[in-house]
Amino acid sequence: MPAVSKGDGMRGLAVFISDIRNCKSKEAEIKRINKELANIRSKFKGDKALDGYSKKKYVCKLLFIFLLGHDIDFGHMEAVNLLSSNKYTEKQIGYLFISVLVNSNSELIRLINNAIKNDLSSRNPTFMCLALHCIANVGSREMAEAFASEIPRILVAGDTMDSVKQSAALCLLRLYKTSPDLVLMGEWTSRVVHLLNDQHMGVVTAAISLITCLSQKNPDEFKTCVSLAVSRLSRIVSSASTDLQDYTYYFVPAPWLSCKLLRLLQCYPPPEDGAVKGRLVECLETILNKAQEPPKSKKVQHSNAKNAILFEAISLIIHYDSEPNLLVRACNQLGQFLQHRETNLRYLALESMCTLASSEFSHEAVKTHIETVINALKTERDVSVRQRAADLLYAMCDRSNAKQIVAEMLSYLETADYSIREEMVLKVAILAEKYAVDYSWYVDTILNLIRIAGDYVSEEVWYRVIQIVINRDDVQGYAAKTVFEALQAPACHENMVKVGGYILGEFGNLIAELPFSGPVVTVLFCHLAPCSSTFSQRPRRLSKRCCAVTARSMSWLVHLQQTVHNSDQYYVQTSEVVSPVPQATVLEEMPPFPERESSILAKLKKKKGPGAVSVTELEDGKREGGELNGGGERGPETAAMASCVSQSTPSPSADLLGIRSVAPVGASLSSAGSLLVDVFSEAGPAAPSAAVNDDGFLRYKAVLWLSSCKVSAPPSEDPAPPLSEADELLDKFVCKNNGVLFENQLLQIGIKSEYRQNLGRMYLFYGNKTSVQFASFTTTVSCPGELQPQLNVQSKPVEPLVEGGAQIQQVLNIECITDFSEAPLLNIKFRYGGALQNLTLKLPVTINKFFQPTEMASQDFFQRWKQLSQPQQEAQKIFKASHGMDTEVIKAKLLGLGMALLDNVDPNPENYVCAGVIQTKGQQVGCLLRLEPNAQAQMYRLTLRCSKDLVSRRLCELLAQQF
Repeated sequence: MPAVSKGDGMRGLAVFISDIRNCKSKEAEIKRINKELANIRSKFKGDKALDGYSKKKYVCKLLFIFLLGHDIDFGHMEAVNLLSSNKYTEKQIGYLFISVLVNSNSELIRLINNAIKNDLSSRNPTFMCLALHCIANVGSREMAEAFASEIPRILVAGDTMDSVKQSAALCLLRLYKTSPDLVLMGEWTSRVVHLLNDQHMGVVTAAISLITCLSQKNPDEFKTCVSLAVSRLSRIVSSASTDLQDYTYYFVPAPWLSCKLLRLLQCYPPPEDGAVKGRLVECLETILNKAQEPPKSKKVQHSNAKNAILFEAISLIIHYDSEPNLLVRACNQLGQFLQHRETNLRYLALESMCTLASSEFSHEAVKTHIETVINALKTERDVSVRQRAADLLYAMCDRSNAKQIVAEMLSYLETADYSIREEMVLKVAILAEKYAVDYSWYVDTILNLIRIAGDYVSEEVWYRVIQIVINRDDVQGYAAKTVFEALQAPACHENMVKVGGYILGEFGNLIAELPFSGPVVTVLFCHLAPCSSTFSQRPRRLSKRCCAVTARSMSWLVHLQQTVHNSDQYYVQTSEVVSPVPQATVLEEMPPFPERESSILAKLKKKKGPGAVSVTELEDGKREGGELNGGGERGPETAAMASCVSQSTPSPSADLLGIRSVAPVGASLSSAGSLLVDVFSEAGPAAPSAAVNDDGFLRYKAVLWLSSCKVSAPPSEDPAPPLSEADELLDKFVCKNNGVLFENQLLQIGIKSEYRQNLGRMYLFYGNKTSVQFASFTTTVSCPGELQPQLNVQSKPVEPLVEGGAQIQQVLNIECITDFSEAPLLNIKFRYGGALQNLTLKLPVTINKFFQPTEMASQDFFQRWKQLSQPQQEAQKIFKASHGMDTEVIKAKLLGLGMALLDNVDPNPENYVCAGVIQTKGQQVGCLLRLEPNAQAQMYRLTLRCSKDLVSRRLCELLAQQF
């Protein structure tokens, strides 16, 4: 008993934890921890005869200190030694320490693997479980290589205890997820599948998790699990709760196991065997029947377990989509949840019914709940539930209820949350197009949509209505009349002005004889002043001759002629780069659009979730609801429209790193969330795409020209001084060549660079994060002061216009003439909304970019080190670590500097030694480096020796900033 008390109590650990909790300040806590670390270190180094209890106690203290957030750099070997103990508590603490603190790439892995192998072969179930838990927690590839073939044998062995089987199944699952190529079931497949018949429910639960994961990758290999899963599910569902007393949760038998079985069956199509299928249908009917029974307990745990099984069963019914009776029953059951007091149940019911609405068997049953869904859209407090209600309305919409649903969604848009308005707008636009037979209703719907939610109507939407109007002769007159009436309002949204400009410019003549119509251009001119530069920049592409012809055709408006006179100088400059456009070309009618996929549909398809619609659905809807474009044409766009597709609101964070979707260089995007190409792809930067034809916009005629008064001459201001954070941005690229150099609300600048010897090439990616065009975009690279003869930088010109949501690329060629210490400057100028943007950055071109790594033996290194012993050849800096002193991070930064990291050179293995040669045009400069970390004091000593003192000092400054 005393021994047990001593082993379990660890009074010293309890006292230490109490001391830490009683500390009044952070400084006091650190002081107490440092004192304890010094004591533990002295015990480990000085006392070679520590007993297992003491090792366990000190390892526990180290583990507690680590969990408090402090780094632990010793004690690992003592923890490994505990693994060989025959006492459970000591072995347990050893495995716990290793699972938490040992890195998967640690050099101790081999020793740990040997200890694990001994425990797995010991046949002691407790020790075997500890070893399996350690493998699952660490999960390194080296462990997978060592035990991937051993664990399946343990799992299926007849003499293995149930608790060990359960641990082995979960351990194998972890190894398969991390290293699937190493876990090959082969001969063990059928025996693993038959674990579904095991008597121990814990083994079955763990085995199902493993089989589900394996089935997703190799369904044919594990298809025999379907019949066994149905059999096990049937026994659970049909049994009384007393039959599974140990696995009954609040009167629900084995709910976790039931959910896992239903999820496993969703990996396969309906069973081909009639008996198995019939048994499964009975199980699903029983689950639906039990959902209707009065609850056996008022506890929330009971309803949660019961509903979890029900929703998984409904998911399986939807997955099969072959049993009309079950689909309708599932729909009715979900309909009861639509008015449940629990928000989560309402959300899940709406989400599942979105999927049911796409089935031909249950679509009509879903439609019966339309009034409840509309009420949820209006009254729900939770925005996520309202969004699911909108998704369900969209999914249940067809020709019979399209007008009602569109009207309700338009009504809701006036008070809808900002986060879902854009998606709602897209869905209303698609439904109006998909089910419209009366084209006047379609035009009225889209114009009403622009009026209600103009800021959230992307350009794809108003492009689309123009396409449809141009392709349908019978709606053109009505559209011109309706747009003209809408523009009579005192204030109109910019998108309404755009639609009006295009439609009235093309079809204004159709309403010229009507008594209410006045001068079309006068109506439009009243709304042009508030419009953004997206609309007003287009006339820059018109030549002087085009504008003069247009203005003369409207001589009734005197001050328009004055505007032409004032803008004459600008258009003289413009005519030099834009080819003249004959008057006949400008004034001719727009031809019908070619066949192309709907841009609205393409944008909604990018959005994930149950609200997404496929091309097939839209085509089916057109066959059902009418051919909007005539002759079966699907969603045409002009090339001019394709050139300026962009989201109506700017994105706060573009994605240069390729985490989100990536678009080709030079392409305009429908979402500003993924502006730039992945500059880290192996293929390298793509060439800019060809310029897009803008002839479609010339046909805006005089209406578009009216906004030319907003155009000003190109800027000629001097370059701005470097940004205050220019040096900080430069430091980020000392040890890397790729990334985001600069980003604000308007612009993102990405870099990808490569260097060989004294030459380098840098790709700059300029991304427009807004929906507004950048005009007069220019970049200038300069080498100030003494840098000009030291570094030669040549840059290619960039495109002067950057469309909203697009990016352009610039290539720089760099040559290092001689060593340098300053960085070249990059000045960027452009106009955004008429205002000049002028900023200057430092390009991340530093002397270390021209390093050539050099391998050296220990003797050669120190011989050269002694030769560079003069004071002017050495630069030294002692500084405190700004970040953690992780070994792998330090090595990565030293390698990123460009030098070769030399192993087994310094007598102190904790030091880092590097060597390299800087390649310039005129000479080669050799450099040697020693980095001496002091983990106890969290300090570094950095020493650089080089034949040129300026180089050594500059490198020392650059590298010190990285640590």
